[in-house]
Amino acid sequence: MRRLLSIAIASIALLLTAAPALACGGLIGPNGAVNLLRTTTFAGYHDGVEHYVTAFKFAGGGGAFGSITPLPGIPSNVERGGDWTLQRLVIETSPPAPEGLLLAQAAAGARDSAEVLFQTRIDALDITILRGGGDEVGVWAKDHGFSLPPDAPEVLDFYADRSPIFMAASFDADAAAERGQGIGDGTPVHLTIPTDNPWVPLRILGLGKTAAETVEADVFLLTDERPAMLPNPSDLLANSGLALDHSAAASEQLLADLRSDKGMEWIPQQAWLTKIAIDVPAATLRYDLAIDVSGRGTPSLRDAGFSPFGPLPVPPTTTGVWILLLASLLALPLGGVWLLTVAARGGGPRPLAGA
Repeated sequence: MRRLLSIAIASIALLLTAAPALACGGLIGPNGAVNLLRTTTFAGYHDGVEHYVTAFKFAGGGGAFGSITPLPGIPSNVERGGDWTLQRLVIETSPPAPEGLLLAQAAAGARDSAEVLFQTRIDALDITILRGGGDEVGVWAKDHGFSLPPDAPEVLDFYADRSPIFMAASFDADAAAERGQGIGDGTPVHLTIPTDNPWVPLRILGLGKTAAETVEADVFLLTDERPAMLPNPSDLLANSGLALDHSAAASEQLLADLRSDKGMEWIPQQAWLTKIAIDVPAATLRYDLAIDVSGRGTPSLRDAGFSPFGPLPVPPTTTGVWILLLASLLALPLGGVWLLTVAARGGGPRPLAGA
């Protein structure tokens, strides 16, 4: 905490109590009064490993409920996240005013149920890493007392076709209350996932929501170089519902602060910080955020869930539209010049016979 002494204690306290934080997951649970609050997720990528940090925060309801989150690969480690990583990232981009991993390696508990790869308990959260298709993950959820919304089969298949790995987080509100943990208290979870390119699940946030409901989320990226993304949040004409709120080289102070948090020793000496704000109707959120950290500038259509893995809600780039528009504007004066040249050479239209 030494490196955080430069940050006002009051600001930290405010963010710890007020900043909404939740995983990029969809609610699975029997209690319709439980809501997932605005999402905040951090995806860091360095040396071929994605570090996925998120905090689970629920509002309303009691009993047992949880969420399910698609993952790009099998985590090599699942642990409690640091105490201030997400809050520190919020401070950096929006300054405020004035334990142990258990390897299950067991067959699925029931036929056609997903395979359980890892299980661990973090505070009042039971974390389970699953491998299976959409139907199998759905069976597992139902076998463990959760009900799924009507759109769950389509959404789970959307992810299972690309990566059959999911994280289920079960929260027991009654047990949390007994241990003095409020239902709105966030529990940070840190996953370490070896992968070629990171991607952030977004469509899952609309799971169970009506078409008129709005999905709001904040995604922080920390990469070695400035990343290319699909959809491109800086392309306002694409109307994807993604907005680029911050894109700059991370400050030395920020990197030092993050590195001093629990489990964040991997933070490099230099990195690029990106923040994407998401505000989009659930009905149109049918894609994920694909990220290319190779420097080639070619984020994967497949990772974004676009065709042939799903329809393109909007073109990922408007460059072609601008080229056609520019060509049309240039054609008018160029056509006039050509007509004047032809007339000057006597090549104009000949008069009709007898005229």
